[in-house]
Amino acid sequence: MRGLYLVTPNWDDTDKLVDVTRQALQAGAALLQYRHKDVSTALRREQADALLRLCREQGVPLVINDHVDLCMAIDADGVHVGGTDASVATVRAALGGSKIIGASCYGDFELARSAQTHGASYVAFGGFYPSLVKKYAVTTSEDIVARSKAELQVPVVVIGGMTAANSRPLVARGADMVAAISSVYLAEDAQAAAQEFAALF
Repeated sequence: MRGLYLVTPNWDDTDKLVDVTRQALQAGAALLQYRHKDVSTALRREQADALLRLCREQGVPLVINDHVDLCMAIDADGVHVGGTDASVATVRAALGGSKIIGASCYGDFELARSAQTHGASYVAFGGFYPSLVKKYAVTTSEDIVARSKAELQVPVVVIGGMTAANSRPLVARGADMVAAISSVYLAEDAQAAAQEFAALF
């Protein structure tokens, strides 16, 4: 796992979502997370199905935010869980050993160590910078990236207000992937924005 980790915005327009995602995947995004917090079950399934078809075309893995049942229903590549979602151990038991399981660890190294122990495929830290999408305290230290690379065996993802410019020092400290939402989806040229992130690696 290395490169741009693309995370979808809360867009109800499936055609627009797929179109912009296609541009970013073609520009070199390495992993896609489908995340839509405010959507009906039917539309979530419609969008997940559409994105899975796109990801299969482009050879990019698709992980589903939170919804283990949806991942299993469409046979997506994995699930990403946050601090208030099902535990990594529970999700690993449900999905088996072959699926990707990511865990949000915020700025907590011990949470990341526990996630690795219980079967996480990668750990995600942040936010490092203010985000247009998520509201949180911007308290994560850049030092957690280097420590994680030294002490953990799983890939490290950084998230939170990421741009190609401000994520560069985190990549220099060892971040394997940079997660981005608005820096790509709200860019005037999504393909160029994704290429700029991909070029960091």
